[in-house]
Amino acid sequence: MKIFVIGGGGREHAIIKTLVKSKRVDEIYCASTNPAIAKLAKLVPISTMDFDSLVSFAKEKEIDLTIASMDDTLVAGIVDKFNENGLRIFGPDKKAAIIEGSKAYSKELMKKYNIPTASYETFSSYDEALAYLDKVTFPIVIKADGLALGKGVVICKDFGEAKTCLEDNMLNAKFGKSGEKVVIEEFMTGSEVSILCFCDGDTIVPMVSAKDHKRAFDGNKGPNTGGMGTISPCKEYTKEIAKTCYDTIFKPTLDALKQEGRPFVGVLFFGLMLTKDGPKVIEYNARFGDPETQVVLPRLKTDLLDIIDACIDKKLSSINIEWEDFSTCCIILASGGYPESYEKGYEILGLEKYENLEDIFIYHAGTALKDNKIVSNGGRVLGIMAKADNLDNALEKSYNALKDIKFKDCYYRKDIGKI
Repeated sequence: MKIFVIGGGGREHAIIKTLVKSKRVDEIYCASTNPAIAKLAKLVPISTMDFDSLVSFAKEKEIDLTIASMDDTLVAGIVDKFNENGLRIFGPDKKAAIIEGSKAYSKELMKKYNIPTASYETFSSYDEALAYLDKVTFPIVIKADGLALGKGVVICKDFGEAKTCLEDNMLNAKFGKSGEKVVIEEFMTGSEVSILCFCDGDTIVPMVSAKDHKRAFDGNKGPNTGGMGTISPCKEYTKEIAKTCYDTIFKPTLDALKQEGRPFVGVLFFGLMLTKDGPKVIEYNARFGDPETQVVLPRLKTDLLDIIDACIDKKLSSINIEWEDFSTCCIILASGGYPESYEKGYEILGLEKYENLEDIFIYHAGTALKDNKIVSNGGRVLGIMAKADNLDNALEKSYNALKDIKFKDCYYRKDIGKI
């Protein structure tokens, strides 16, 4: 089979690394310029939002399956575009992807179908949102309604921070149209867990658990990021909690989307808070999570291609999905200044020592090739993944590797998996 993966970050690197294990895969193409992915797939320099060119390429190369895993492309309707052209593609269509594309919509869905989540209010007026701040108990969470590269969620500890956040979103257009509407919700406490689920519209199958670390700095301090490190499994996510989540959150969400005329086919991501009142939804994503995918897929025993086919063909209930029982971690090496402003183009040193290892793998999230050297080309630059018989040993391997891998002004959290 010929496979076409759209997107070229750490998540797509992990997807492609998993796909190459399949005996059914003959050739993989990737719409990306990622120099590390180039070792596993043929790069195609087409913008991920240029749907016409992506469709033309898929037709020209007689692609058997396209995998769309980026939020903006899914929300904009890339699956619809491929389907209209008779091309097989994995991912939710535009109607279903709204569950990530609009936080207001997802909250309304949860309220309508009694899916546990934080209490909230939605605002399109800055003045009304500002007035509401006089009625709340801090801290609170303010979310830009639309996509914001994982940076649209802000925890505000007092009125001043909340006012500034509303100004950034609704007056200064920090996130463009995505911040014209905001959701203000209660601040939940407890352990966070990320669960990715395969879906075929009727059946939902949770993957193994993961735990992300969103804040930029040690001690869960600093601004929210797209994720500074992940582990799998999450020890707080017990079998009993997993059953509760399936019964009260996972299956009800899939059923709700179908009831609303938005059947979901693809990977549905649940960001959960394990509160004293039980598990509650923090957020949904309509795709593989990043960097959760980097620790979940290395534990997958079943052929990923078989699972994807089962999802598209609505036969997910007939396939048995198996997982390895080892532990994994992925620590992000980021550019100084991320998630705000940062410099690019710094040479990355020490990568060669960790090529072709069985228990350590370096995912490239934001790199480029310049003068035959790998350089930084984003905020989250690398993900150092390690696997071992237990989490402590996996973390030790990743942190030891980070003593060798570096570039100017880079930084990483020292407490991944410890907090």
